[in-house]
Amino acid sequence: MISPYAALAFLPFAFAITIWVSWSDMKFMKIPNQASYAVLALWLVVGILMVPFQTWLWGWALGLVVFLITFILFALRAIGAGDAKFAAAMAPMFIHGDIRLLCGIYAACSLGALAAHRALKYLPAFRAATPDWKSWTHTGFPFGTALSGTLIFYLLVALLPLF
Repeated sequence: MISPYAALAFLPFAFAITIWVSWSDMKFMKIPNQASYAVLALWLVVGILMVPFQTWLWGWALGLVVFLITFILFALRAIGAGDAKFAAAMAPMFIHGDIRLLCGIYAACSLGALAAHRALKYLPAFRAATPDWKSWTHTGFPFGTALSGTLIFYLLVALLPLF
């Protein structure tokens, strides 16, 4: 697990980026490359200051492994390209994470995002306020919302020892 102080340093920047990713994925069904670059820049700058150097390097290796796996999933049409790039970009932050905890957070965020998306889709007031969102009519689901939630909740869980 990432240290609480590192999580605290990452959280405000990650929160802003994940709000952008979630909004963009819901509205356009696309995650901008710049959002993935921003997460990589966050790891590059804040990571080197907040985690041990060897851990920081291993984070880059994990990002590369996740990129290769998600590239294959994209080639098989299992996930979108934006989801693949964003997952790979945020992977370094999970370098010392417990895979069981991470999978649990991802599963909960995926189910929560799906339920919230489907509920909001059928709420007339919300639908009227966002009539041009592609995710309402697209056959796929904007998994950028689930990936965003996974990153934020992981960082929040890492903060628990401070309380």
